[in-house]
Amino acid sequence: MSAAAGNSLISVTPDELRFQVELEKQAFSDIKVTNKTGHHVAFKVKTTSPKKYFVRPNTGIVKPQESCIIRVTLQAQHEYPSVQQKDKFLLQSTVVNPNAKVDELSSSTFSKDSGKSTIEELKLRVVYLYPNSAQGKSGDEALKRSMQDLDSNSSHALQRLQEERDAANRQTMQLRQELDMMKRRKIRGSDQGFSFRFAIFVGLIGTLLGLLLKLSLS
Repeated sequence: MSAAAGNSLISVTPDELRFQVELEKQAFSDIKVTNKTGHHVAFKVKTTSPKKYFVRPNTGIVKPQESCIIRVTLQAQHEYPSVQQKDKFLLQSTVVNPNAKVDELSSSTFSKDSGKSTIEELKLRVVYLYPNSAQGKSGDEALKRSMQDLDSNSSHALQRLQEERDAANRQTMQLRQELDMMKRRKIRGSDQGFSFRFAIFVGLIGTLLGLLLKLSLS
């Protein structure tokens, strides 16, 4: 037995929209709206995905204690929708004058800004029903997408690690080059000091030899 939903003005059976999904085919779901009051009640159907569904009638007036059937059509799908889809429908209802005509309902009839306190809203969720093979396929596709996302994230992480490794290698090479330059400068400085000291030593030896030669001649 189908569950019913409702408020003080109307009741809706069933309490959710169920679609038997097949690729490339439209799917239908009917709901029955019953006026529980002694007044004329106008209703309007809204959805979060207006391009995906076709609602007839999407606006209407139900007489006291009478009912109306609303057919919602899911447009043909080229691939199976996700099981985790979050499409929703909103059914608004309000009391109207017995002489009111559907074509004459203004845009403010279901607007809360109009000051009407009798506008009531009822939310209906959407449920997709799949053939067994399609459900498995849908699950496989979801798993495949998850694996692709994981591979993509892993690739990005690996790329970042490679870039960091290359940067570290470049810094290491630069430090080695600077260290080699410092060593070469130190060696050159040491060679220059040694040459200068050697020249002084040679000069002193020459001076002493000269003095000794003068002394020996004198």
